[in-house]
Amino acid sequence: MSTGRVIGTDTVEDARRRSRLIVEVMPGDIVTALARESAERFGLKLVDGPVEMPAPVRTDGATSMRRTLYRRAPKWQAPARRPRKARQLGKLALIGAGGVGGNIAHLAAMADMAQEIALIDIAPGLAAATALDLNHASGITGAAGRCLGGETLDLVAGAEVVVVTAGRARGPGMTRADLIDVNARVIRAAGEAIRSEAPDAVVIVVTNPLDEMTVKMLRATGFPRERVLGMAGTLDSSRFRHALARAAGVDPADVDAITLGSHGEEMAPIPSRATIKGRPLEVFLSTDQIETCVQDAITGGGQVVALKKMGSATIAPAHASIELIDHMRDARSGPVPVSVMLEGEYGIEGVVLGVPAHLGARGFVKVEELRLTDSETAGLHAAAEAIRARLGL
Repeated sequence: MSTGRVIGTDTVEDARRRSRLIVEVMPGDIVTALARESAERFGLKLVDGPVEMPAPVRTDGATSMRRTLYRRAPKWQAPARRPRKARQLGKLALIGAGGVGGNIAHLAAMADMAQEIALIDIAPGLAAATALDLNHASGITGAAGRCLGGETLDLVAGAEVVVVTAGRARGPGMTRADLIDVNARVIRAAGEAIRSEAPDAVVIVVTNPLDEMTVKMLRATGFPRERVLGMAGTLDSSRFRHALARAAGVDPADVDAITLGSHGEEMAPIPSRATIKGRPLEVFLSTDQIETCVQDAITGGGQVVALKKMGSATIAPAHASIELIDHMRDARSGPVPVSVMLEGEYGIEGVVLGVPAHLGARGFVKVEELRLTDSETAGLHAAAEAIRARLGL
């Protein structure tokens, strides 16, 4: 007698990636509550099996041989994967039109992510000039979204997603924690405006120190934790993947790796979950090389600051922010590292920390608790305590 399988969120996610419309549930199978929620959210049907399949169409030998030879011909190309149908936002607002905000606006406009993109910056003319520049580019790119810019926070009105990048950037020798007091004032003002003008928005905080500013934004808006996110793990994970790819001499696309914890000195790259070409890191790298890559990810932002002298990274943080928005608008799937207020996940309560989470149109849907090593778990808890101490929690 065969034993039924457990159908969890992984099964549903796999069906979604394969563009299937149903998940077959055989007699004896157990479907978890989270799997049912995921199937409903993704529009998949759980169908009692066995599902009757249509009889296979028989092909004569000559036709089969002709098709085989055609596929072997030099001109044959495999059909492209059907792209995911992403949802377009009604309005995306960016508070801060400097290096990061301007790059986010550019990437979002080129991808037609929103019908309207609003840029806001206190520097006279900066946001308006950037918006006009992007509108001029639409004559070449064909992007249909409209960009507008100004200096007042009421431009966030009606936004579905608000990305906050405004605030002072780091200088050489500064840590992210050095910016708490000065940038907290910026976050409070932005949060109050979002609460009154865009009460249904999802907020993505990019301003440093990111985890602490995400806590400040939660307080300023009064929004539930699902709708206030911090962009950190996406950027830190990208830096970790880059370091591993360079050390192993492979393409970054060959590397799968994630970084959790704080966006600062207590950052926690997770080597135990990382792979190169689908295999553990130890197949390609020595223990010392892996540790060097971990440190490279932790200090990556500081390396940019040291070279730049004035200001910090702008391009990679913009791409990381776009990655979060893509998950929210269904252009990407699966868990993504993001800073959220924890309520018992990973044994941590009442502090914002970078963890893998599934995102949807209304912010984060659920935190995915990965199996970590004891030292990696200890690193997460150490990061949480450091953030508590800096905020006086």
